[in-house]
Amino acid sequence: MDYKKSNAPSSTVTRDMMDLCSDTGNVYETVSIIGKRSNQISVEIKGDLSKKLQEFASYNDNLEEVFENREQIEISRYYEKLPKPTLIAAQEYLEGKIYYRNPSKEKEKLQ
Repeated sequence: MDYKKSNAPSSTVTRDMMDLCSDTGNVYETVSIIGKRSNQISVEIKGDLSKKLQEFASYNDNLEEVFENREQIEISRYYEKLPKPTLIAAQEYLEGKIYYRNPSKEKEKLQ
């Protein structure tokens, strides 16, 4: 899922934990799923931001030549205004867009 098109709220929202864990039956498993997806989203966002800011990198070691680039500031502000990865992951979980599986539970079903 594209994090830029997410309809996740940009601020923290209180959620009912019993509704969240209804699929897995375990609060900790649900939190683990959301946490792992949040880490994936965070790595993706960081990679995109680094790639865009790499264009503005200055390889000079002269401290006097520090300057502010307007485009670089706008890119940074855009990424700061995005919802946090945990909020995006929680929204994806609620919408059923996250695929997850538990190998130990699958093993028990086979026996």
